[in-house]
Amino acid sequence: MKPILQAYIGFCLLSAVLCQIGGGSPPTYSRSLETALRTELFTGYSVLQRPEDRMRVKVSLTLLTVNDMDIKNQLMSVSGYLSVSWSDDRLSWSNTSSTSQDYSNVRFLFSNEVYVWSPALIIENSVDSLTVISDKNIPMRINNQGLINWNPAGIYLVSCSSDITYYPLDQQVCTVKVSTWGYTTNEIFLVYDTQPVELGFYSENGEWELVGAVGEPTQDRARGGQSFSSLSFSITLRRRPLFHALNTILPVVLMAFLIPMVYRLPVDSGEKIGYSLTVLLAYAVYLTLISDNIPSTSVSVCYLTVFLVIVLALGVLSVLFVIMVIAAYHKGDKPVTSCMARVGHLMARATCADHGVCCRKKQNQDVVTPIAPESNKLSAELDKKQYLEGESPEAQMTYQEYAIILDHFLFYAYFMTVTLTTFLFTLLGIVHFYTL
Repeated sequence: MKPILQAYIGFCLLSAVLCQIGGGSPPTYSRSLETALRTELFTGYSVLQRPEDRMRVKVSLTLLTVNDMDIKNQLMSVSGYLSVSWSDDRLSWSNTSSTSQDYSNVRFLFSNEVYVWSPALIIENSVDSLTVISDKNIPMRINNQGLINWNPAGIYLVSCSSDITYYPLDQQVCTVKVSTWGYTTNEIFLVYDTQPVELGFYSENGEWELVGAVGEPTQDRARGGQSFSSLSFSITLRRRPLFHALNTILPVVLMAFLIPMVYRLPVDSGEKIGYSLTVLLAYAVYLTLISDNIPSTSVSVCYLTVFLVIVLALGVLSVLFVIMVIAAYHKGDKPVTSCMARVGHLMARATCADHGVCCRKKQNQDVVTPIAPESNKLSAELDKKQYLEGESPEAQMTYQEYAIILDHFLFYAYFMTVTLTTFLFTLLGIVHFYTL
C-alpha cells in the first residue's frame, strides 16, 4: 500500500511541476476575462488612425429583394446589406506573447464604429442620401487574428439608366456603386470578396425576374483631382411578360384590327365617321397611357410606341378616306371622270371585285347608224379590250359605284397593312425576349 501511495504523490508533484513549466491551462471564458481583454486592446487605441498605411478592404453585397424598378424615373430600389472586412493587427490577441495573459478562450469580440476604425464608404449613385454608410447600432465582429467583419444594411435607391427599346418585354441592367469617401486609393483600396454578390437570401419580385448579379471589374473614380477606389455591383432584371401581354400588348393588337372594319360598314348606316373617330380616340388614349409609363428620353425609342404611332396614323388616314367614300357615294349616279374610272377598275381587279362593278352604257338615241356585220364584230372586240383597260367609251362608272369599290379596296389594303405591321413588331419582341 505504501509504494502505491508514494507513486501517487510523485505523479501529483510531477504534474504540478509540468503545469508550472507550461504556464498552466488558459483561463476559461468569463465576463471579467473579456473586460480585461478589452481594456488591454483599446487602451491607447485611436479610431481615427488607420491600422496600416494602405488598407485592403473586402466588400460583397448580399441582395435580399428588389423593391421597385421605376423605368420612367430611372430608379431602382433594393434591400440588402454590405459585408465589409479588413484586418486590424492592433485588435489581435492570438499571440500570447503580446498580451499580459492567455485570452485564447475569448474567440470573438463585438464592438461598433464608435470604438473601432472603419472605412468611410458611400453609395456613389444613390439618389436619396449621399452620406457615409454609418450605424453605431450595427455590431462589428472581431476575431483573435484581428479580422473585422461589418455588415451595414439598408434600402438603396440608386439611379439606373433605362433601356425602353423593347418595353414591355424589356431587360434592365442597374448597378450599385460603392466607393471610398475621404480616403484615396493610396490609403484604402477596395476589392471584391470571394463571392461578390450573395443571393442565398433573395426573395423574388412579382414584376421583375432576377437574371443575374455580378461584380463588375473594379474602376477607380476621380473626384477633385484625386482617385478613389470604387466597386460596382451589376444587377440584371427582366420584366415578367404575362401582365403586360394581357393588359397592354393584346388590347393594342386587337384594337388595331378594328380600323379596317370601318370599311365593312354600309355608307347608308351613317356610322362610318363615328366609328372611325371612336377607334382613333381609343388609340390616342392608349398612346398617352404608355407614354406616361416610359421615360422622356431620346436615347432609345420604344418599339411599342412606334407601333402605336403607325396605327394611329392609319386611323387618321382612315377618317379622311371615309370622308372621301361618303362624299363620292352621295353624288349618286353622276358619272366619274375617265381617270377615276380607270383607277376604279384597277382597284376592282386588285380585290377580285370585277363582278361587283356595275357600269351603265351611255344612251344615245338621237343618232342610229347601221353597222355592217364584220364591222360590228370588230367594234365589239375593241370595246371589250377598252373595257378591260378601263377606257371603254361605251361604259361609264358612277360615283356611287366608285365609292363601293374604294370601300372594298381600302378594307383589304388596311387589313393587310395592319396584319403585316402587327406580325413584324410581335415577331421582333418575341425574338428579343427569348434571346435574352
